[in-house]
Amino acid sequence: MKTGITSGHGFCLIMKPMRNMIGLLMVSMILLSGCTSNVRVEETFPAVVAEPRDLNAVLVMDREFRTYQASPNEKTNIQIGSAQVDLMTKAFTGLFSKVTVVNSKDQAGPDTDIVIIPSVRQVQLSTPTESYLNVYEVWIKYNLDIETPDGVPIDSWFLPAYGKTPYSFLFSRGLAVETATTVALRDAAAKLMLDFFRIPAIYGWMQQRAAEKAES
Repeated sequence: MKTGITSGHGFCLIMKPMRNMIGLLMVSMILLSGCTSNVRVEETFPAVVAEPRDLNAVLVMDREFRTYQASPNEKTNIQIGSAQVDLMTKAFTGLFSKVTVVNSKDQAGPDTDIVIIPSVRQVQLSTPTESYLNVYEVWIKYNLDIETPDGVPIDSWFLPAYGKTPYSFLFSRGLAVETATTVALRDAAAKLMLDFFRIPAIYGWMQQRAAEKAES
């Protein structure tokens, strides 16, 4: 008497639909990779709950920053201008007691203590068809020029941010890129809150200010 399945026929029946499914997924990825995605990130970020330092900061975000559109490849455009303006405004409002947002540093008022000018160096995108990973990944590289009201440089700080989707197959390409970009923006906000006052040049500048106030 035979017990169980000894032939490979059952195994083949199981593997055939699996091969078909993998094939369909690969075809879908190839078709999606041929489409151009125009993504607009309109995320609004929550207000930061923190104890701000007693400083008046001017945050300079010009037209290029406010309307910034990244093109990490020929098939993808990501508009992040409004989202990153909201992000920077709320993050720095949590860091300083007063934040004034302007278009040009010439608009800084007489009571300004510090001027911050953010810019985008680069935006990079990795898709499943490129990395063979089941995720979309986005890197945003910011630069923050930090100056005194007189234009004396304090530091030029590089701020990298990273975001990814938890998976890709349940997303459309546009939604996946938007999701990964939003996660990268949140990463930038977290790093600002944690690391800004740890920047050696910022720490030294604040120590110098405190010493000057103590002497006066």
